[in-house]
Amino acid sequence: MDMPTRTISWIKAARKAFDEFLLEAQERITDALVIAARGEKAGIAKPMRGFGSGVFEIALPYQGEAYRTVYAVQMGEEVWVIHAFQKKSTQGIKTPQREIDVIRERITRLKERLT
Repeated sequence: MDMPTRTISWIKAARKAFDEFLLEAQERITDALVIAARGEKAGIAKPMRGFGSGVFEIALPYQGEAYRTVYAVQMGEEVWVIHAFQKKSTQGIKTPQREIDVIRERITRLKERLT
């Protein structure tokens, strides 16, 4: 029995940032989000530490750039895209603290909105 595909919802600022990604990067990340909406996990997605279960980061290296999209699967009925950003640093894979702060803030606000 197939699970129904969930709706993919976006925090407005995350959508705005995502729309600035290269089209090919948008397409590959969208494919990964659709896989998440079907209840599975794409190969380029991994659990994001420090936010509890259900928060994942899609990490896409593409043409020398690093595109990141963070989504949550345990917020209501939908898959919520929390944050999208282009990682500028080529040093290491660690997510910059300012991005972590944005993600934490948006998750808090989203939880408040959904309860």
